[in-house]
Amino acid sequence: MFSNSNKNRSQNQNSDQSRSPFRSFGGGLLIFFVFFLILNTFLSSQFGNRYDEVPYSEFIEQVEANKVRRATIQDQRIQYELKPSAVAAEADEDAAAATRRYETVSLPNDDSLTTLLQQHEVEFSAIPTDEGGWFGGLLGWLIWPLLIFSLYSFLLRRAQGGPGGGAAALGIGKSNARAYSEGKTGVRFSDVAGVDEAKAELEEVVDYLKNSDKYTRLGARIPKGLLLIGPPGTGKTLLARAVAGEAGVPFLSISGSEFIELFVGVGASRVRDLFKQAQKQSPCIVFIDELDALGRSRGGNSPFAGGGFSEQEQTLNQLLNEMDGFDANTGVIILAATNRPEVLDPALQRPGRFDRQVLVDRPDKKGREAILKVHTPGVKLAQDVDLVKLAARTPGFAGADLANLVNEAALLAARREGDEVKMADFNEAIERVIAGLEKKSRVLNETEKRTVAFHETGHAIVGSLMPGAGKVEKISIVPRGVGALGYTLQLPEEDRFLVGEDELRGRIAILLAGRSAEELIFGKVSTGAGDDIQKATDLAERFVTVYGMSDRLGPIAFEKQQQQFLEGMSNPRRTVSPQVAELIDHEVKAIIDGAHSMALTILAQNRQVLETTAEVLLADEVLEASALWENLSQVNAPDELDRWLKTGQLPEDKPLMQTALANGDRAF
Repeated sequence: MFSNSNKNRSQNQNSDQSRSPFRSFGGGLLIFFVFFLILNTFLSSQFGNRYDEVPYSEFIEQVEANKVRRATIQDQRIQYELKPSAVAAEADEDAAAATRRYETVSLPNDDSLTTLLQQHEVEFSAIPTDEGGWFGGLLGWLIWPLLIFSLYSFLLRRAQGGPGGGAAALGIGKSNARAYSEGKTGVRFSDVAGVDEAKAELEEVVDYLKNSDKYTRLGARIPKGLLLIGPPGTGKTLLARAVAGEAGVPFLSISGSEFIELFVGVGASRVRDLFKQAQKQSPCIVFIDELDALGRSRGGNSPFAGGGFSEQEQTLNQLLNEMDGFDANTGVIILAATNRPEVLDPALQRPGRFDRQVLVDRPDKKGREAILKVHTPGVKLAQDVDLVKLAARTPGFAGADLANLVNEAALLAARREGDEVKMADFNEAIERVIAGLEKKSRVLNETEKRTVAFHETGHAIVGSLMPGAGKVEKISIVPRGVGALGYTLQLPEEDRFLVGEDELRGRIAILLAGRSAEELIFGKVSTGAGDDIQKATDLAERFVTVYGMSDRLGPIAFEKQQQQFLEGMSNPRRTVSPQVAELIDHEVKAIIDGAHSMALTILAQNRQVLETTAEVLLADEVLEASALWENLSQVNAPDELDRWLKTGQLPEDKPLMQTALANGDRAF
């Protein structure tokens, strides 16, 4: 445990930091006013209107001699100008010379002055007396500097994004880390589930922060940095906050993108300030979220290299230097999270900086059940809700997905004004998450509905025969999401971590079964199979180039497989000869053609089941549970199925595709 002196020291530092912005603001205001006074005095002396002081008697003589052109009277002070001719006569200059200005003080209660000015045709005017006195003049003189200074502070504060006043304007290089006091993150390990292995790694950090003597007496040192990697939504940030909450130490949280600014050098300054804050509050935890925004690889041949002396590169260099510059046993631990570890600079991941990489992966079935138990205590569940079944029906869901699922089910129950959240609400929520919202406004005509019904029934029939594909739970022709006019819900019965080549061929056949059903029944295909064809082609290409399952090409990887947690990112293709590229394309087409032929064969052999099930689906729009499996149980597998699944070879005596189409009814 920590001593009270450390806590008092951190409290004093916090109080000093809270007072420093006001000191900075006051000091900046004083400097501004001193500068403004000096500038105003200089400008007034150099560029202001200058008047020569003369006696009042001389002024009267000049008026009587018709030398005065104009006069301005304010109280007892008179400012006047001479006529150009008088100036030339006195200064022995040309008539075009500049007009001389004079100032004098009149006698009190001299009522004859105005009469004298009128007699000699002098233009004169009066300035009203200042009722506010010297205080009003001073206030009027100060209002413009105050407005200018306020505008200046506002613009700098907006430029830096700081919430404070002058402190943000004067703290351009200060760290923007959000600070949480000791154990006040609001998260404990009990709030995190489904990532037991990652929790076990981080519990050691908590134990060190609480009982450092247990490790230091044996000469051990805690890792300086721990890098949490994994897909989005798996709980990396939640784990970091739980570590600080369990250890009861200050927690500094910042995003990697907050270091990068327009001005070069600002990010490096913020890194220095962050580590300075951390060492002052030691022991503490510094958490850098989305580290890939800051730690991208520098130069070299990496496809993710930044290159050049950019702001990001200088900031990364400063981070590397700071992580090497403090001792591991000072009590400062750096936690960072990213879902793109492949782009990080190698120097950042070496021992001595980030000593450990902790994988926070998607949870398995038991993990999903534990996560659901964490998120459902505040929800009124009905008696029929089975969390074990929900965990089995949500493969691939991360912690954030499951939390959203529970919330969606509660919203659906509230929408129907129910008192409890039922299992039906959870089933509907699963469909909303997987397939999207139900589009009741999207009305299909009879031809489109019939095409979609046979398309989805084809997926279900072929899917019921393929190994490892899971159980067909539901068929629907109700449009959902952006472009889904119907869908077939097929859920695995258990978590799978390895997939055989027969299962990959089966998945490709399932994807092509919808198009095959359209060919068989209508004699033509529609655009509805576009997404299925894209997925089938991608899977067939990985079959050849990544998994090395092609007999002709052998176990050779033609793609540089990298650790990736973000979907939609392709792997770079290795440099291959034109002959090899042509062979890859040939193998991919052979796999697609074989799966297409097998799907047509299955559907042609079970045509009666296809038509019967599709007609029921057209009438009810949704088929599930007993009604669905009453029809699918009648599906028979062709004799060639087992051979094709194992070897990918079709019978040579008769092409299955032509045979299936010949046996099918091509009428509309």
